[in-house]
Amino acid sequence: MKWKLVVIFSFSLLLSACQPPPTTTNTNSPANTTVNSNKPTNSNTTDTTKKAAPTDLQELARKLVTQSAGVKEGEVVLVNGGVRDMELLENIITEVEKVGGHPFLSINSERMTKRSYTDVPEKFDSQEPKLGMALSKIVNVSINVDSGETEGLLADVPPARLAARGNANQPVGVEFIKNKVRTVSVGNDLYPTEWRAKRFEMPLDNFAKLFWEGVNIDYSNLQATGEKARTALTGKELEITHPNGTSLKLNIESKPAYISDGIISAEDVQKNNLEVFLPAGEAAVFPAANSGDGKFVIEKDYFQGKEITNLTLTFAGGKLTSMTGDGPGFAPLKADYDANGAGKDILSFVDIGINPNYTLSPSSKIGNWISAGMVTVGTGNNSWAGGTNNISYGLDGHLSGCTVKIDGKPIVENGVLKL
Repeated sequence: MKWKLVVIFSFSLLLSACQPPPTTTNTNSPANTTVNSNKPTNSNTTDTTKKAAPTDLQELARKLVTQSAGVKEGEVVLVNGGVRDMELLENIITEVEKVGGHPFLSINSERMTKRSYTDVPEKFDSQEPKLGMALSKIVNVSINVDSGETEGLLADVPPARLAARGNANQPVGVEFIKNKVRTVSVGNDLYPTEWRAKRFEMPLDNFAKLFWEGVNIDYSNLQATGEKARTALTGKELEITHPNGTSLKLNIESKPAYISDGIISAEDVQKNNLEVFLPAGEAAVFPAANSGDGKFVIEKDYFQGKEITNLTLTFAGGKLTSMTGDGPGFAPLKADYDANGAGKDILSFVDIGINPNYTLSPSSKIGNWISAGMVTVGTGNNSWAGGTNNISYGLDGHLSGCTVKIDGKPIVENGVLKL
């Protein structure tokens, strides 16, 4: 399973942009990342073989800074990632400086993340996040590059400890939203790794090519598609059906749909739509209060590297009332859910993929956020889309092949997006 959360800060290592980078290999740190969702090869060695860049990293950095985030002169920009993507991170730093911004770099490490649980006493899990709160008052923009390599890195950490960290850092996310910090996250649960390519039943080279081409695009066309989606999602009642037994009805909150089109515009900021996830291509709506009845069946997914099949989420009155599933991943998923508090059970969004160019293997049962016609249903945190549920936890699942109707009119029919 995957989930998107606002940026949560508990920095193990914070570097100013003028300092030289460290030499240890770093990867994604859930203690210092954006969760989209929330993700080591051997973290003790560095691959010294120079590999060809997966895309034009200089051009990508320029687009991230000037197009996606719209960094302006005088703004403070937090850049977050791992050594694997150091060239891109360095380019981002330079591009921020070129427009008169003030960047600083935070480096993630799976080794640090793991040791923050194995070596750091549990009593500090609930410690006040003083650094994160201080940063929320000075940072204008956060640009994050997913640096995770190991699936299920924290699988052996008790769910109560993970929940305690999340709860302690929740005020940081609230402050980031209050202060309208714009966040661009590169990854969106699709960053190319060996295990993820296998999940999607694609050769790694093909999977990586699709990812980087999807990130390094001109987002103007996707903006146009997003506006069509926003119009199509204007209505009162939404219904999702699928041959697997999925049948879910809900009333739609009157707030305009959230669109992740790769760019945070001035209009987005006014609406509190402060985050974009790359590759982009999503449209999300919020259920009205106490609305949502039926079930949503996720045919296949993974939690902490363990398979889950037939995960069935049953809703009544806008709340998750039952969760059933098969496979070795279900029990740890349920334990993780149970460890979290109030707000975790609230049906908080329906998200529809609108990117027509992001086509994955048709034989794969694993979904994603952005492929055109893909449907995602989630509970808990929805602040990433401009919602008001700020709990530090979120549960979601993807399903292809759905039919989605707005006031009886199909906008997705048998998995095909109709705008």
